[in-house]
Order: sequence, then structure tokens, then C-alpha cells
Amino acid sequence: MRKPISTGCDWTFELLQDYDEAIAEIARNEYQLDVFPNQIEIISSEQMLDAYASTGMPIGYHHWSYGKEYLRHEQAYRKGMRGLAYELVINSAPCIAYLMEDNTLTLQALVIAHACYGHNSFFKGNYLFRQWTNPDAIIDYLVFAKNFVMQCEERHGVEAVESLLDACHALQDYGVDRYRHPRPLSAEEEQARMREREAHAWRQYDDIWRTVPVRPAKDQGGTRSVFPPEPQENLLYFVEKYAPRLEQWEREIIRIVRKLAQYFYPQGQTKLMNEGWATFWHYHIINRLFEKGLVDDGFMVEFLHLHTNVVCQRGFDEPGYGGINPYALGFAMFQDIKRICERPDEEDRYWFPDIAGRDWRKVLDFAMRNYKDESFIAQFLSPRLIREYRLFAISDYEDNPYYEVDSIHNDQGYRRVRQLLAAQYNRDHLLPDIQVVRYDRDGDRSLTLRHRQHRNRPLSEDATKVMVHLARLWRFPVRLETVNHAGRRIDVEEFVAG
Repeated sequence: MRKPISTGCDWTFELLQDYDEAIAEIARNEYQLDVFPNQIEIISSEQMLDAYASTGMPIGYHHWSYGKEYLRHEQAYRKGMRGLAYELVINSAPCIAYLMEDNTLTLQALVIAHACYGHNSFFKGNYLFRQWTNPDAIIDYLVFAKNFVMQCEERHGVEAVESLLDACHALQDYGVDRYRHPRPLSAEEEQARMREREAHAWRQYDDIWRTVPVRPAKDQGGTRSVFPPEPQENLLYFVEKYAPRLEQWEREIIRIVRKLAQYFYPQGQTKLMNEGWATFWHYHIINRLFEKGLVDDGFMVEFLHLHTNVVCQRGFDEPGYGGINPYALGFAMFQDIKRICERPDEEDRYWFPDIAGRDWRKVLDFAMRNYKDESFIAQFLSPRLIREYRLFAISDYEDNPYYEVDSIHNDQGYRRVRQLLAAQYNRDHLLPDIQVVRYDRDGDRSLTLRHRQHRNRPLSEDATKVMVHLARLWRFPVRLETVNHAGRRIDVEEFVAG
């Protein structure tokens, strides 16, 4: 039995380094977790509030909304209405983890295991993060974005830049092509591309009379051409490329907001898996420290208390209920996969014949790398967990005045519940389906969008404000068509720039 690393609750930088080395040895050598190099920062509560306001990034461009977020979180924190996160981790290389200075030593060790090796390995391994992010370049790109926005404020005025950013932020959820992967971020390439476009624009101005485009007003059949040929879901990209009256610096700012929105896209798609994976590994790593005699009983009592708070799932009728806790369900699913691999019963062999009895580390690594929340639940949510969480399906139709229990705990019910729960993590379920269907470039230059209702649900009142922001960017009329699930148009609204 080895001597514990420490016996008190107060941390020092030397003790944190000792715990980090012990945790790294277990994570890398025993559990073969592949991680980026770690950079651990100790910050105050004020700095954590600042990080909240800036989406967790260490640097970024200025905008009034960040100050608003800071004040909102600060007031809630000062009045005791909410607490602060124990940590914050950034998907970069090196992986930057912020730890609160008020944390106890036990909590600091938990956070190191959770963020520096759990989240870190997920950032490096999951396919969405590999496709959509470039950890080596994100910090440099943030510096480039900040400097460019500051230059625009000096040249064109703060109000003009803020108004443009307001519109971009309102549309940033629609800055992603789900089926087209972005080019890797590079601040150097962005600066070179920007200089090239500016030089090209000046060359066009010098030879403007020769380069005046000939308008293809009508085709041989006498009808206007249809553009775009296919509906476009990336609204920010479409505006950046085709808005008739935008200046070059405005297009660059739209591009910056769009690129940063793409960077955060995987996090919204893997919230449950990411937190479940990090919680699973902090649980196993800390328990392994205890087995090796590196922490004492007092440390473990505090750790189990903290861990239990993290994975607590409140009942629907309990105060503070906010839906399914992603930490709880994610941790439970990874634990359940490990159980199916190590101790499968007949039910497990029937539902999961491909993984029952296999090496749990390989199965968990495969799941982490190749799934997102929706597909992860659809593939690995077991009947046992459905029973433990007491999940069932309720149907609520407009033409039926009563609720009906649609699915219960039987074979058909398990599949139905799993399907419905997975659908709740689908991006299409969370965001309205709005796409560009027509740009009248041969006429009044109006833009037509189509909203396809999901389960006949109308748009919220905020949709009007968002469309006004879009019209402000487009600077010509913008129409929004609403169609039902059958494709029949049921409403048309028109918006103009204010």
C-alpha cells in the first residue's frame, strides 16, 4: 500500500502537479486515453463569470451581448440564485482547463480527471470534433477575429459593427451545412484570402466597364432562372456570398461568426456523450487512485458526495427538475455498456449480441469515436436503463382531448421509447427547419425562405425578430413561407430592413 499524496483539503500548486501526474499515469497507461497536452489555469469566480460571458474562450471580439451575459450571471451568482461551474475546458491544443481557486483539493483532482482527461480525450477522438474543429488553430483564429473586428470599428464606427454582429448572432444557429464539412481554420490563410479578395475587388473597379456583367434575365423559354437550384440551409453562408449590397468588411465579419458557430456545432450534438464520457472516466480514475492507496478515506467520502451530486437525476415533481440530466444518463449508459461487456444476461445478449462479452474498453472507445447523442441513444440505450429511469411514451394529439400511454416496458415499447428519446437529441427537433428556396436576382432581389413545420408546431414569437435581422443583412425584401408536413403552404410573411 502506497502513501496517500495528501491528507488535507487545501490545495497547493505542487499538490495539483502531483495529482495530475498520478491521474495522467492511470489515464494514459492503464486506460489508454489519447489526449492533447494539458494546460491548467487556476482562476477566480470573477474570471469564471467572464469566461461564461465569452462562451468559454480565452479571447474574442468585443460585443455588448457579452457584457449583458456577464451581468446576468453575476447578479444570479451574487444573489445565491445559481452557483458557478467547478471547471471550464476549451477544445484547443494544448487543451486549456480552467479550475476555480475556491475548489477543495478533492474537487480539483476530480476536475483534472474529468476535464483534462475525460473531455480532452473526447475532443480528440470523437468524429464530429475531428471533422468540424481544428484545435491547433482556434486560438490564433480568435486573435485574428478580434483584431479584424477592432479594425472595422475604427474604420466604420462601433454602432455599424455592433448592428452587424447583432444580426449575425441572431442567425448563428443557421451557419452550418450539416452534410458539408468546413475547411480547417487557419488565421494565416484567412488573412491571405482577405488580402486577395480586396486586391481582386480593386482590379475589378479599375476595369469596371469591361467587367459589367450581362444579366441573364430570361432563358430561351422566356422564364426566369431559378436560384439557388437546391434549397440552402446555411443562411449565413448564403448571405455572405450573395447579399447584393454588403460591403467586403461586412462579408468578412459574417464569415467570422459563421466559422465560430461551426466550431461549436459538435458540442451541441454531443452534450450527453461528452459529459457522460468525462464523468465515467473521473469516476474510474479516482477509484483507481484509491485502490492504489494514493488517496485516503476522507478524500473518497468527499469525492463520492461530489460525484453523486453530478449524476443526480431529479424526479419530474421535484424542485429544480430540468429534464434529463446529461451527466446522469450519459454516465449510466457508459456504465451499462461496461456491464453488458463484462456481465451480460440473456436480455443483454438478445438486445446487444455484437458487444455482449467483449472487451469493454474497445467497445467504449468505438462508441465514443463514432457516435453522437442521437445515434448513441438509438444504438446503446438498454431495456434495463429504460426500466431504471422509468421511461415510457405518452401521445398527445390535437384531435384527442386525452393523454394516452403510447409505449410501456415490453419489446415494442422499449424500441419506441428509445426511438423517441433519441429523436429529442436530433438537431432537427431542436431547431426549426428553415431554408433558402428562392433568390429573385432577375427581379426585385427578394429572398424567399421556407419553414417546414415539425409536428405542425408554429414558430415562436422570437422568429419575427430573427427575420428582421436577416432582412437587415439582405437589405431587400425577405419572405418566409410556412408549409405543413404535407408540403401545403399555410402562411407567408414579408420582412424589410428596419
